[in-house]
Amino acid sequence: MKLSITILLTTLAACTGTARAKLNVVTTLADYAAIAREIGGDHVEITSMAKPTEDPHFVDARPSFVVKLRAADILIEGGAELEVGWLPPLLQTARNSKLETGAVGRVQASEGIRLLDVPATLSRAAGDVHASGNPHFMIDPIIAKAVAAHIARAFATADPANAASYVTNEKKFESTIDAKLQEWGKALLPFRGQHLAAYHDDWLYFARRFGFEVDVFLEPKPGVPPSPKHLAEVIGQIKSVHIKAILVEPFHNRKIAEKVASSTGAHVVDGAQYPEALPNTATYVQLIDVLVARLTTALKN
Repeated sequence: MKLSITILLTTLAACTGTARAKLNVVTTLADYAAIAREIGGDHVEITSMAKPTEDPHFVDARPSFVVKLRAADILIEGGAELEVGWLPPLLQTARNSKLETGAVGRVQASEGIRLLDVPATLSRAAGDVHASGNPHFMIDPIIAKAVAAHIARAFATADPANAASYVTNEKKFESTIDAKLQEWGKALLPFRGQHLAAYHDDWLYFARRFGFEVDVFLEPKPGVPPSPKHLAEVIGQIKSVHIKAILVEPFHNRKIAEKVASSTGAHVVDGAQYPEALPNTATYVQLIDVLVARLTTALKN
């Protein structure tokens, strides 16, 4: 009888351990979280530190983040200096050996990605410029596929028992992106080569993928608020090349964009780099769907 009870308790303990065996994944940003959910499915618990409507350069490093990092099995970050202003001190305080550089649990999404706009020289006079290159690469769906594959490999290494599931989910994500690229490309094809304006220089990869030129910015330099003099120059540029759309994100000053739009006839397009920052964008694919639809509508008018 005692032996039977011992076996029962051992079995229950094993089952409880299995139930709690989900990978505890923390991501810096909401785009990594959205893709990690698709890859991990029911085998992972995902927490994103930055809100999807928050400027990723200036995330408030809350004490609760330290608690999350201390308990994490895996951290997914950009790794291209986008989070350099707030992530390092959190990791130093958390002291989680699983998340050390080079560890299985430290996933840098930018690994293997050819970054654009790598500066030849660095100077504070140039504004908030990243030494490794432009870090806003996830808005390119082709790059998102590569990052998804990177995440799947990390999950499979950390959790071999569910490796087949991660690989299957990654292949499904890849197939979905491949199919949607045909649709997105067709919708935007009539506008290839057009110039767009943006508040901040974070649409470079999206523009390259779909054939646009985003080369007029409301910020005079990255991270520097626009002055009246600069905005007057922007208005002149928008008029001279007949720009029809100004991309802004939730954390930008939309009133400034509206002022420029009213002086030029351009349309303010509410965009976002992160799933859930706009209505009906819970997934990465839904985000690109909405961006394509909004941009198409603006450029048609």
